Amino acid sequence: MLMFTKNKDLFPEESLYECVDSLLYMVTQDRRGLQYALAFLHDEPEWVRHAIQVSSQLAMILISRDPYASQTRETVAGALLHTMGKPLLISEQLPSLKIRMSPSQAELLKEHVVALNNKLTALGWVASPACHDIILNANERLDGSGYPAGKQAAELSERVRLISVIKIINKLTHERNGQHPRQPLDAYRWVNNCPTIYEKSLLVEYIQHFGLYPIGSLAKFSNGFLAWIMDVDAKGMPCKVNVIKNLSFRDTSIDTVLENNDFTQIGRLEGTVNPTDYNIHMANHP
Repeated sequence: MLMFTKNKDLFPEESLYECVDSLLYMVTQDRRGLQYALAFLHDEPEWVRHAIQVSSQLAMILISRDPYASQTRETVAGALLHTMGKPLLISEQLPSLKIRMSPSQAELLKEHVVALNNKLTALGWVASPACHDIILNANERLDGSGYPAGKQAAELSERVRLISVIKIINKLTHERNGQHPRQPLDAYRWVNNCPTIYEKSLLVEYIQHFGLYPIGSLAKFSNGFLAWIMDVDAKGMPCKVNVIKNLSFRDTSIDTVLENNDFTQIGRLEGTVNPTDYNIHMANHP
């Protein structure tokens, strides 16, 4: 979509909705499989990874609320598009999105919402109200500290307040501009401590959906094993994992799927960990 928009001055609406419909189909057919697959997005640009993961989680929550809600498709379309303005800002002042940005470059990057909106307007593409709401307001905050318009809580739709929670958790749990990623529990605490910025009830709803040990996280077990969480039970505890490393043999990889009946082999769950701390490269995982 970006290539068509930049190089051909055409907005490929059909491609957008093919992407949206694919995501919605995967959510309804195999939500947990999609959650696991999302953790291994690694070859895509950062803005693409963020958009796909946020859009998918937004779709999961909206569909669980009401599988037939009329605005879900358009809301997810806006979520997929909302970061596409970032690569439109590449210039001499901002030569790459991969660099560790200076404060002035980070401030410049906040123009991505306006840049995308201006580009879509120039191409004559008119988004639906629900889609446009997400594109324009996904970075706004309850207390007016967001961008681009500094809107207050009363001006923000419930969908915008929800995506802002999903977005900040995604940012906190991934390396960003040199900052070490937080574990999910730490990210939840951080958001919980900012009640004037993010709506607590929506944080609670997010945790109810994705849990303290989200599918796709790397878990550490007491016998020294590392494993990707593939599924969780009704209480949010891992019940299926892919064991990939025994820390007693750091140069040897494993690829063994265990159900919770066999967890005695790897010990009790100690928590989730950052893969890079153990030299685990997600790109090498099938």
